[in-house]
Amino acid sequence: CCLFHQRSVRYLIHRITCAHASAYITYDKVLYTGMIDEYFDYSLGNLEYRSLYFEQEDMPECDNYQGNAVINYTEREVPYTRIIEHKHFEFGKGAGTFITREYPADWRSGDEPYYPVNNERNNTLYEKYKELALKEKNVLFGGRLGQYKYYDMDKVIEAAWEMCEAQ
Repeated sequence: CCLFHQRSVRYLIHRITCAHASAYITYDKVLYTGMIDEYFDYSLGNLEYRSLYFEQEDMPECDNYQGNAVINYTEREVPYTRIIEHKHFEFGKGAGTFITREYPADWRSGDEPYYPVNNERNNTLYEKYKELALKEKNVLFGGRLGQYKYYDMDKVIEAAWEMCEAQ
């Protein structure tokens, strides 16, 4: 978890994986980034999520598979959504390389949720959960899962800072 001070208000940014974060609050505010429906024990019903699965491949005979850390694939015929070549994050110069292919997957309870499924049914249900969330005095809901919204990483960090500023 990451603690920081701003205007004398302490914030705890932490993904709490169990419901009822308020039972654990020892800070003025908690930024909850888990599934908003899980926080409320699915009391209004389940929101839908998309998950991912990953396939890794060690390529000791290939020094440079794709020349870039990440390449996204949007073609319908390609089953994966991106390939990550890890050595490019660290500017690796050693022999061989290691890649990860990222595939979309249906989400099931117990899987890691990565993305909300923003359709009319889910967005309507989320708005009801949002009403419950606004009644929580010490808990802020943020991120893709807490706000049931797709965010790129730069935008989610910006949104978190703006939420903290508003407090």
